[in-house]
Amino acid sequence: MKMIVAIVKPAVTEAVMDALADIGISGLTVSEVKGHGRQKGQTEIYRGAEYQVTLVPKVRFDIAVEDKVVEQVVDVIRKSASTGRIGDGKIFVLDLVSAVRIRTGEQDGDAINI
Repeated sequence: MKMIVAIVKPAVTEAVMDALADIGISGLTVSEVKGHGRQKGQTEIYRGAEYQVTLVPKVRFDIAVEDKVVEQVVDVIRKSASTGRIGDGKIFVLDLVSAVRIRTGEQDGDAINI
């Protein structure tokens, strides 16, 4: 099993969720986060004053999947989140040691399959 963590622009959140649903991924966690990478923030103008925003709003997806679908999920996220501009985000794939469904006690693959 793997945990896929994707950090994307807020504007593509719905597109990513729709693309994941199209391939049968319905179990996920979505969080609003802030951070920066190469773009190191952005310049904003508020009431005529210019200021530097160092932490940019992003959306984080956490998705636990079986090994056999990792490549497909990563590809779907990459395609649906890409704008071709700096700050599109990153996708991380981590080993997932164990998973337990609290309600039933199911473990590992049974716990993450809907």
